[in-house]
Amino acid sequence: MPLQYALQFGQKLVRRRPLGPREETGHHTVGCLNTLDLVVIGVHRMLGAGVHILVGAVAKYIAGPAIILSFLVAALSYLLSGLCYIEFGPRVPRSGSIHLYSYSIMGQVYGFIIGWNRILSLTVATACIARAWSSTFDSLIGNHISEALGGTFSLQMPYFLASFPDFLALGLVLLLTGLLALRVYESTLINKVFTGLNILVLSFIIVSGFIKGDLDNWKLTEQDYTLAAAGAGDASSLGLLGSGGFVPFAFDGILQGAATCFYTFVGFSGIVTAGVKASNPQWSIPLAVMISFFICFLVCFGVSAALTLMVPYYLIQLESPLLQAFVYVGWEPAKYVVAVGTLCILSYSLLGSMFPMPRVIYSMADDGLLFRGLACVHARTHTPVIATLASGILAGVMALFFELRDLVDLMSIGTLLAYSLVAFSVLVLRYQPGKNLSKTKKTEKGTEMQSVAETSSLDTAPEVGTSKILRSLCHPTSTIPSRTSGQIVYGCALLLVLLLTILSLILARWPSQVFSGDPVLTAVAVLLLLLITGVTVIIWRQPQSPTALHFKVPALPVLPLVSIFVNVYLMIQMTSRTWAQFGVWNVIGFIIYFGYGIRHSLENSEQQPAASTSQTLDKNTPGGGSS
Repeated sequence: MPLQYALQFGQKLVRRRPLGPREETGHHTVGCLNTLDLVVIGVHRMLGAGVHILVGAVAKYIAGPAIILSFLVAALSYLLSGLCYIEFGPRVPRSGSIHLYSYSIMGQVYGFIIGWNRILSLTVATACIARAWSSTFDSLIGNHISEALGGTFSLQMPYFLASFPDFLALGLVLLLTGLLALRVYESTLINKVFTGLNILVLSFIIVSGFIKGDLDNWKLTEQDYTLAAAGAGDASSLGLLGSGGFVPFAFDGILQGAATCFYTFVGFSGIVTAGVKASNPQWSIPLAVMISFFICFLVCFGVSAALTLMVPYYLIQLESPLLQAFVYVGWEPAKYVVAVGTLCILSYSLLGSMFPMPRVIYSMADDGLLFRGLACVHARTHTPVIATLASGILAGVMALFFELRDLVDLMSIGTLLAYSLVAFSVLVLRYQPGKNLSKTKKTEKGTEMQSVAETSSLDTAPEVGTSKILRSLCHPTSTIPSRTSGQIVYGCALLLVLLLTILSLILARWPSQVFSGDPVLTAVAVLLLLLITGVTVIIWRQPQSPTALHFKVPALPVLPLVSIFVNVYLMIQMTSRTWAQFGVWNVIGFIIYFGYGIRHSLENSEQQPAASTSQTLDKNTPGGGSS
């Protein structure tokens, strides 16, 4: 009996979400976006608070002038994740959120983990931009708000929270939450205008940096470092300024900076989910991802270089670093021009970041994984009003109490986990028997949409015998995936994730010992590499599914594995405080899932929908957009 209950419990965890065929919403949505529109969406979502505010903290305390290399590493990680996401999204026969994709393809618990951490990423992104807007505004008026609040609350706040509550950021989030609940529309034209304005402001910063910059700021000497440390006025900060030079925090600083800078590039998923409306998605989506990637990388590279050329990294002001850089070089009037442009850009970015939040919450609540009340849609505005208010309040509270850097790290770690799971999904799914997510099946209660696996002829006869299974590891008997070959790949992929995680821990914690020839650690690292290579070869030898897709990740299985390794390695670079906060969030999520979601999901009810009820949402409202 215990074994039977365990099997039933395991089956609940891997249940898949039945879907209807790809929705056709008419000429107003399908085929109305070209490649330029998708590029604008990607650039708009990527160039937000990260490039305007994040560069200061990363340059001063994490990477120094080598922040430009941090952006390069983060961009490469983003590119690998982006290629996997391009293949993953279109596997679902209709548009929707990453939670819906994962739930319908990989199973319920898998979809919940990704969806729950997607909520974290979107909520924290909103809080980040609100906090950045508040800092920029405060800097514009002479830092009067921070000085007043800091003097009142600095001694009363716990060490793991911000030095003072940001009431301005809270008020801004709540104001926009009310507007979203009253049905505020996104506009493609306004999106293009603000994206162009953003590029213009950032280009001005880059050009100014190269005009007023000084290469000597990348060559901090020991004497300069000593003077800077003495001028800091706080002995506790002496060890935070690095050891000088272009890479003052060594290679570890570059990697830690890359983990934080990954936040800047997370908006590319908007291109894939909006691609359902593209006139030529198989061409437009990959091209738009690549173009937006290069634009954003070049802009981030240029802005971080300009900042560290204009101001020595140890003198960067954490609050509004780009504005204060113009004051430092004597171009104070330019500060106000940049500030006004930045406030406009952040205002629209904040509104844009809040649109997808209710969509994911509504989708999970509609599936029964979150509380059903969150799926309530207002009869007049057709917006998920409860989900909108809940997400707005949560984001406002985070903006009120958390420091910007803590928010950025928390968002980055959640996003890195989500995209690692996407890469794992792509790796596994390519070797599974073909699945059709929109086939119908007759039942006693009528016609239901079921996920029907099209298995190969190899599964019609039982595959028995240990020798046959061992032979199939490297010498499959067919070029078509079978249930056995799919299980082999799934098991090998899980083993590879474990091995890659162990290898990442060793390389992150004891890199010098490994590369200097420490007998124990070097032997363990070499053994892990041999095991990883052998298991990868086993996966490579298995037959791939011949199912036609708009885009397929090249160099399978190597590219998804590299993506997983890079993402996991960057996650390990996060601080223990970030991991603790991330752990608390996921513990809360699992309490909700195992206490409520697993018992109230749609698969537990007698009525299976023929299509997602999220189609009742207005596609122009916050709840109707893809995320």
